[in-house]
Amino acid sequence: MGTRRNLFKGAVAALLLITSSFSGMLVAAEQSQAEDLKLAFIPQENPDKLLGDIEVITKWLSDRTGLEVKGFVTIDHAAAVEALRNGDADISFMGALPFVLAEKEIGAKPLLSEVYKGAPSYTGRIFVRKDSGITSLEGLKGKTIAFADPISESGYMYPLNLFIEAGLFDKPGKADNFFDRSFFAGGYQQSMQAMATGLVDAAGSSQYADLLLTPEQQSEVISIAKSEPIPSHMVIARQGLDSAVEAKFVDAMLALNKPENKQYLAYIYGPEGYVKSDTANYDGVRALARRYGLIK
Repeated sequence: MGTRRNLFKGAVAALLLITSSFSGMLVAAEQSQAEDLKLAFIPQENPDKLLGDIEVITKWLSDRTGLEVKGFVTIDHAAAVEALRNGDADISFMGALPFVLAEKEIGAKPLLSEVYKGAPSYTGRIFVRKDSGITSLEGLKGKTIAFADPISESGYMYPLNLFIEAGLFDKPGKADNFFDRSFFAGGYQQSMQAMATGLVDAAGSSQYADLLLTPEQQSEVISIAKSEPIPSHMVIARQGLDSAVEAKFVDAMLALNKPENKQYLAYIYGPEGYVKSDTANYDGVRALARRYGLIK
């Protein structure tokens, strides 16, 4: 059976751990104290591609704001939160669950929410290959599954909760008794590739994660279950960020909604645009996190 037992507790512990060698958690160019604004990006897709995208969007933001904007890629959500905690990052792009944890633990502040398909919400889904013969959650008993990240709402918590809601097991720690094996692949694209190439039978990932596959692979996969709506991914700031710097950044990001700037959205995870965050929209995520023991 798999070895995911107690991974929820381990994920929370990862958020609370301050390491003495944080630089080892980053995939990035060198950082310096002289930088005006440091952005942390999570690897939802191929990190090499993301690094190229970061160069484009940070240059645009620098030109727009007059600040020296630099970006780096963290290995996961927990590393992004630690970067905010330690001051290695001023702002980070992340999902709703990591934000809720960062808000609770380090006083992180919500700035912006992504808009996809005209709405600031999406779903978590369970994907399988069309030729697998699997048509229901029950059909995954004794099978293998890849999730994205242990503190991802759409890449773990909400997809896993589908099995609990279906009565297939009653809490995350019992998943070992249902699946033959499960693991965290490190991101949406990685979990989807594991499923699409046959390394695992299923993937728990974001509604739009199939778009990270090749066109041929997209035609070969299907989702068999979807979660309740999840508030979209966010842009958040560390506690104590200078208000003038924050305002310049937010204004620049909202300017991406203008037709003449929309091309740059492709270099920043590809949403349709951004809106200012309404923290009340994340109450459902907070409630589920409490139910799972992630926050009190």
